[in-house]
Amino acid sequence: MESIIKFGLRHIRYFLAVAEELHFRRAADRLGVAQPALSRAIQHLEQELQVRLFDRSNRAVRLTEAGAAFLRGSHGIMNVVDRAVEETRQVDRGQIGSLRIGYTDMAIGGVLPSLLKTFQARHRGIVLHPHHDVTSTQLHKLDQGELDIGCVTGPISRAGYDQVPIQSERLVCVVYENHPLARRGSIRLNELAQEDFIHGPTRDWEHFFSYLFPLCRRAGFVPHIVQEAYNSAGILGLVACGMGVTVLTESVRNILIRDLVILDLEDVTERLQTVALWKTESLSGSKSLFIDALRERSPDMDLP
Repeated sequence: MESIIKFGLRHIRYFLAVAEELHFRRAADRLGVAQPALSRAIQHLEQELQVRLFDRSNRAVRLTEAGAAFLRGSHGIMNVVDRAVEETRQVDRGQIGSLRIGYTDMAIGGVLPSLLKTFQARHRGIVLHPHHDVTSTQLHKLDQGELDIGCVTGPISRAGYDQVPIQSERLVCVVYENHPLARRGSIRLNELAQEDFIHGPTRDWEHFFSYLFPLCRRAGFVPHIVQEAYNSAGILGLVACGMGVTVLTESVRNILIRDLVILDLEDVTERLQTVALWKTESLSGSKSLFIDALRERSPDMDLP
C-alpha cells in the first residue's frame, strides 16, 4: 500500500535540531519556538513514521537506531533542498541558466561571435545554445517560445517585443575574380542591371529583400535571380562558380572564399541593421543579463 507522508520540512528541521542538541529546551531555543510546540512536532513525526526516534528520560535524550537512520536521511533531504533553493536563487539572479539564441548569416559573420564570447567569459554558469535560422523562421520560433533571443534583420515592429541594434552594415557587391567588374574597387548599383543574381529563396530572405529590392528599383532595375542558395556560404560558392553576382552586407568579408572580389557600392549609403529581438514578458535572469550586455555593447546605435 502506498504511504501518504503527512509531515514536512518543518518537522525535519525540528528533528535535526533535537538530534544535534539531544536536549529539547536547547533545541527549542535554537529554533526560536516554544518547547511544547517542538515536542508535539516530534511526536507527530514519530506517529507518521510509526517509529520511536528518541529515547527520552528525565536525564537524557538519545537517538534510537531508527532515529539514527532517519538522521542520515534527513541530512540528505536538507542538502538537496538547500541546493535546490540556492540553484533557484541563482537562476533568478541570472547566475546560472541557458539561452537559446537565433542568428542570421549577417549576425554570425559580424559582431555576434565576439558578443557571445565576451558574455560567456563573464557568465560561465549560463549555457548558450546558438542556432542558425533566417529572420522569418526566428520570428516564428520567438512567437512559439522556442527561442529566447533572435538576432535578425531589422528593425522589427512587433507588439510585445523589444529590440536593440547590434550592428549596422553597408551593402557590397560580390563577383567572381574574372568578372568584367572585378578589377574595379567600387561600382554604382545600376551597373548590375544586366547581371544574373544569386541569392536566397524569396520566402526565407524576405526581410533582406525588403531592403535590397527598393534600392535596385531606385537604380532602375529589378534583380534577375537565376540561382538560389539557403545561406551566404552557398551563395558565395555559386558566385565563385561564375554563375552570377550577389549583393550582401559587408560582414561577408569575414567569410569570403577564394576567387571572389568585393566591390563597394558608391551610390548606396543606406545601412542594413541586425537587431537582437526578444519577448518583453517573463524576462529570466539570464536573459536580462544578456540584454544588458547587448545594450552596453551598442549604446550609440539608434533604431530609425
